[in-house]
Amino acid sequence: MSRPTHTVVQISDTHIVPEGTLLHDKVDTTANLAAAFAAVERIGDDVQAVVLTGDLADKADAPSYRRLRSQVDEFTERAGIPVLYMMGNHDERATFRVGLLGEEPSVEPYDYSRMVGDLRIIVLDSTVPGHHHGELTEEQLAWLADELATPAPAGTVLALHHPPLPSALTIMTDLGLRNADALGEVIGGTDVKLVVSGHAHHPAAGVLAGIPVWISGANAYSQDVLIPSTSIRGVVGAHCTRIDVFAGSAIATSVPIGADDVVYEMDAEQMRAMAEAYAHEG
Repeated sequence: MSRPTHTVVQISDTHIVPEGTLLHDKVDTTANLAAAFAAVERIGDDVQAVVLTGDLADKADAPSYRRLRSQVDEFTERAGIPVLYMMGNHDERATFRVGLLGEEPSVEPYDYSRMVGDLRIIVLDSTVPGHHHGELTEEQLAWLADELATPAPAGTVLALHHPPLPSALTIMTDLGLRNADALGEVIGGTDVKLVVSGHAHHPAAGVLAGIPVWISGANAYSQDVLIPSTSIRGVVGAHCTRIDVFAGSAIATSVPIGADDVVYEMDAEQMRAMAEAYAHEG
């Protein structure tokens, strides 16, 4: 059976708030992130990287970014797994760089490419300062095309906050990536195996330019999609995504956080015994 060459965990829309406060007076987003990190640590050495795909601090304030940075530093020290940051529409570029990255303030898009073993992860800043929808500039698309001109040994995962897909909810479609077609023209026919995004607060999947697109559920809370499409209703529920990259494909699996009531559990030896028993029955 084929095994993944790389495993990456995506945690999106953390919406960290200052210490002593709750998001919408209800959600402890720091506890949700801690639970997600604990789940990653249970996987162990199989995970090569964690990608935080935007909306990291709910109000883009320096105390929240510092709180997030402290939590991430503790995780990386324990687990030894690198964490990649990305901008979302709730983030602010200058404060993000100062409070989270420890860099000088800048309003330039935060785009970069990082090799994780033989896998390339490209992070695009799809934010439009002062607005909640997403759009990529011509300069960003040119930079992306230049990066993708040379294939990576294990292919590329492309990450951006705003989904290049419509949503089941009208408002999330309106606040999505405005120039998804232009992105598709750049990535079509390249080594991009999967496009991952967040923003919508509900898991969803689709295709852009023949490439699978995944929208991760949010770590802060979820959107109810079984309501009229012109409405919006946030509900309790935290998620992250496990991304497994294979030689010829990639799979994104939604992971609910906090669903810890075990129905059953088997180790590798017990699973082999069960498979052998089924084979004999056949």
